Amino acid sequence: MINHVVLFKVKDYPEPEKQEVRAKIKLLLEGLRGKIKELKHLEAGLNVEMNAQAWDICLITHFENMEDLNVYRVHPEHLKVVEYIQASTASRAAVDYLF
Repeated sequence: MINHVVLFKVKDYPEPEKQEVRAKIKLLLEGLRGKIKELKHLEAGLNVEMNAQAWDICLITHFENMEDLNVYRVHPEHLKVVEYIQASTASRAAVDYLF
């Protein structure tokens, strides 16, 4: 199995707007459940630590293999979410590992 972990840092919005953007990203990510058959597990969490150095959102997904992860990466439902995330985040980090 492949564990695909992604961290997102939201752009520097005013505080109430930043909370809304974080919540929308989490909702969009969780909305992928059941839409992509290769996606075996998905959890999205908002960091409770709100400081400038911390990442805002963590996404953890599981796939049977790299081929399935690559299908997910280009799946139209995933790409819709990616479009919003790219427009509202300043940075992203990812790690893929076998478990």
